[in-house]
Amino acid sequence: MSDTPQQDLDAPVTAIRGIGASVAGVLGKLGIFSIRDVLTHYPARYEDRSQFRPLRTISDGETAVIAATVTTVENRPVKNKLVITKVTLDDGAKGVATLTFFNTWRLKAVFEKLIGKRVVAYGTVKRQYGGVEITAPEWEPMEAGEEGDSLSIGRIVPIYPGTEGISQNRLRKIIHEALERYADDAADPIPPSLRIKRRLIDLPHALRRIHFPADMEARDAARRRLVYDELLVLQLLLAERKQAGKRQTGIAFADVESPLREFAGALPFLLTDAQARVLAEIVEDMHNPQPMNRLVQGDVGSGKTAVAMGAMLVAVRNGYQAALMAPTEILAEQHLRNLRAVLEDSLNIRVDLLTGSIGERTKRAVRERVASGETEVVVGTHALIQEGVTFHRLGLAVVDEQHRFGVLQRAALSGKGTNPDILVMTATPIPRTLTLTVYGDLDVSIIDALPPGRKPVKTHWKHSADKDSVYEGIRKIVAQGRQAYVVCPLVEESEKVQSRAATELAAHLAEHVFPELQVGLLHGQMSSEEKDTAMARFRANETQVLVATTVIEVGVDVPNAAVMVIEDADRFGLAQLHQLRGRVGRGQFASFCVLLADPKTPIGEERMRVLTETGDGFKIAEADLRLRGPGEFYGVRQSGVASLLLADVLRDADILAEAREDAFALIANDKTLTRAENRALRDAIVQKRRQSEIVTAA
Repeated sequence: MSDTPQQDLDAPVTAIRGIGASVAGVLGKLGIFSIRDVLTHYPARYEDRSQFRPLRTISDGETAVIAATVTTVENRPVKNKLVITKVTLDDGAKGVATLTFFNTWRLKAVFEKLIGKRVVAYGTVKRQYGGVEITAPEWEPMEAGEEGDSLSIGRIVPIYPGTEGISQNRLRKIIHEALERYADDAADPIPPSLRIKRRLIDLPHALRRIHFPADMEARDAARRRLVYDELLVLQLLLAERKQAGKRQTGIAFADVESPLREFAGALPFLLTDAQARVLAEIVEDMHNPQPMNRLVQGDVGSGKTAVAMGAMLVAVRNGYQAALMAPTEILAEQHLRNLRAVLEDSLNIRVDLLTGSIGERTKRAVRERVASGETEVVVGTHALIQEGVTFHRLGLAVVDEQHRFGVLQRAALSGKGTNPDILVMTATPIPRTLTLTVYGDLDVSIIDALPPGRKPVKTHWKHSADKDSVYEGIRKIVAQGRQAYVVCPLVEESEKVQSRAATELAAHLAEHVFPELQVGLLHGQMSSEEKDTAMARFRANETQVLVATTVIEVGVDVPNAAVMVIEDADRFGLAQLHQLRGRVGRGQFASFCVLLADPKTPIGEERMRVLTETGDGFKIAEADLRLRGPGEFYGVRQSGVASLLLADVLRDADILAEAREDAFALIANDKTLTRAENRALRDAIVQKRRQSEIVTAA
C-alpha cells in the first residue's frame, strides 16, 4: 500500500508524472480527467505479442512481432514533398525485414543511432522480394535485458480507445504509471464476504490484470471482477429506488372490484386471459398503500390500452384522476378515440386531450378542467408535464411507449400528484437482461397472448429489383377492397429531409405507379389538422395507399390495411421494423409485410431473415440486442447501462443475475449501507448516482 492519500484518485491527471496541460487536454477528449478515469480507461481489445517470430516463417498478411538488428536506414523523397523512411533489419537467421514509415523524416536520425542494435516491431506483414515489409509498425528499441519489461512487445498488449494526438505507446505508459502509484489506493467496494462467495479477486489485482495481463486467463478473472462491480452498483441503485418506493405512502384505492365489473360490462369484447391476469396484478398494486411502479410489456396489438383503461376506471371511480402520456400526437389521438369509445360514451367519464399543437384557447380550457377535476382522464404528449398543468387529484399516471421518454420525464408526470400510481407500457418487448437493468426498479407484467382473431402477418424480403412486382401485389390487394402502407426510406435523422422524401415518393406513386388509386401522405412536418385529415381519409378508405414516414410506427390502427411495404428496410432497426409491421394484421384479413432491401452487410441480411422467420417480439428483441448491442437499444441511455465501461448485459447475463441477487440482499440487510463493510460500496453508489444524473440531464 502506497502512502498516497485515498482521495488522490479524484485528483486531475496532471498529478501523474510527465502529464502537463497539453497531454491533459488530449486525454480529456477520451473522457479522462482524473486519476480514477485513467485507471478505468479499459482496453478495447488485446493483441498477443508474446512470441517473437523468425522472419522466414511469417506469411504474407499475418500480424507478427519481430526482433532484429538495424542494418541500414534512409529517407526517400517522393512527390508532394513527402518522405518515406526505410529501415532494414536482419534477424540473424537468414531473415531480412523492412520497416516503412511515411512523412516522419526525423526517424532517420533516431534509427541511425540504433544501427547494430536490436529493435522490436509489431504490425501486418507484406512478403515480397524474399523479405518482409511492415508499414507504419509499432516499434521500440530493445535494450539488454528489456524483453520482459516492454509494455508493447513480448507480452499480451492492451489496445485502448484512442484519439488523435496520443499514441498507444504513450497511453500504455501513462496507465502503467498510474497503476504503479495508485492501484493500491483504490478502495475495494466489495465486502470480503461477497468476494469470497463469488470467488472474485481483489480490486488492485483486477485493475493491474485488466490492463497488463500475464495471460488471457488473468484478463478474464480481472474482467469478471470489474463487470461484477459495475453491475452490483447499478443493481443497488435500482434496489434502493424500489425500496424507497415501498417506504412511501401512496394511494390505497379502496374499491377495485365494482369498477372492474363495470368495465367488463362496458367493453365490446372479452379480455384475453393474459389481459385479465395483468389487469388483476395492476389493481392489486392499486389496492395496496405503497405507490405502484409497474411495467406492462406486450407485443404489438396485444391489448395494453384496454388494460390501462381498466386501471383508469378504478382510479376515477375512487375519486381520482388518471393521465396517459404518449410520445407522439398521433398515438395520443389514437388513445383518445379508444378511451372515449368506452369511458366517455359508455361510462360518462370526461376524457380530454392536451398536446402542443392544439389551439391556445382549447389548451387553456382543458387545463382549467384538469385543475378543477372536471376532466377525469386526460391524454397527452409532453404537454402534460409542462409547468402550467396542474391536477385536481391525480391518482394514476400511465406512460405509453416508455422507451421514448427519459427518467426525468416519467418523474415529472409522477410529480403532478402526491405519490400517484405509475403504470408504464411498451410494445417494444425488452429482453430479460435489459429488463433487469433498464427497468429493474419496476415490477413487470407481460401480456403474452394476442386477442383472438388476430392473424399472423406474412413477411417477405424482396430486393429493390423486385419493386415493380411488389407494387403489382399492392394493386391486387387493393382490388380486393383492402388498403396499403408504403413506408418511406429512412434517409437521415432530419425530420424535414425525411418528410420531403416522403412527399416525393407519394407524388411518384400517385403519378407513375398507382394513377387509378388515391395515394395519401403522412409525415412529421404536417400540422395536427393535416395529420388528422390524412388519417381520417385513410380510415374511411378514401385513400387506398398511404405513404408515410415512421410517424406511423405507433398509434395507427386501421383494420382494413392489409399490406405494409417498407422501402430500404435495412436502414431500420429490428424493433422499429417489428413496430411498423404491427400496423397491419389488425383486422380479419390475411396481411402481408414486404421488406424491400439490398443489405450491404451480413448483419443487415440477418436482420431481414429474423423478420421473415418470426413474429415473436421477444425473439426479435433478443436478436436486436445481439446484433446492435445494449448501447443502441431503446431507453438505455437514461438507465445507466450506457455508462457501463466493461459490462455487456447480454454477454454477462450470469454475472448480472448474481449482482442483482446480492444487491437486493444487501439492501434488505442494510438499507442505507452504513455498516463498516459496506461504506466503500456506499461511496461507489454516490459516485454512480452523480454520474447517472449527468447522463440523464444531458
